[in-house]
Amino acid sequence: MEKRINVGQLEPAAYKALMGLESYLATTTINKTHKELIKIRASQINGCAFCINMHTTDARKNGETEQRIYLLNAWREVHDLYTEEERAILALTEEMTLIANGGVSDETYQKVKSLFDENQLAQIMIAIITINAWNRMAIATHLQPA
Repeated sequence: MEKRINVGQLEPAAYKALMGLESYLATTTINKTHKELIKIRASQINGCAFCINMHTTDARKNGETEQRIYLLNAWREVHDLYTEEERAILALTEEMTLIANGGVSDETYQKVKSLFDENQLAQIMIAIITINAWNRMAIATHLQPA
C-alpha cells in the first residue's frame, strides 16, 4: 500500500481543530462505554481498521468485555447484551454514519430523545460526527493500526 500524506503534519491547524472536538467530548456527560461503542460501531461500518483497533483497545481498558466487542456488529440480534440506551445510541450511530440511506428515522430520533436530555442528544450526535471525520481521514490516508 502506497504511503500517503500525513494531514496532521501538513495542516496542523486543521488537525488541532479536529482534536478540539475530542477535547470537547472528554468534557461531556456521555459515559466512556457509550463513547467507545459509538467509535467502534461507526468505524466498523466505515471499515476503518486503524480506528477499530484503537477503540477496541480503549474499550477493553475501560472494562468492556470481549463478547460485547465481538458481537457489536450484530447488536440487533443480541437482545440482552446491550442496554436500551446503548441500543438507541447504536441505531443513531448507524443511521448517521449511513446518512445517504435515508438519514435518521423519526423512530430512532424519538427513541434517543426519550432516553437522553437534549444536551446529551447533541453530545451523542457530535461524538458520531467526530468519529466519522476521523474514519474518513484515516481511510483516505491509509493510516495503519500499530
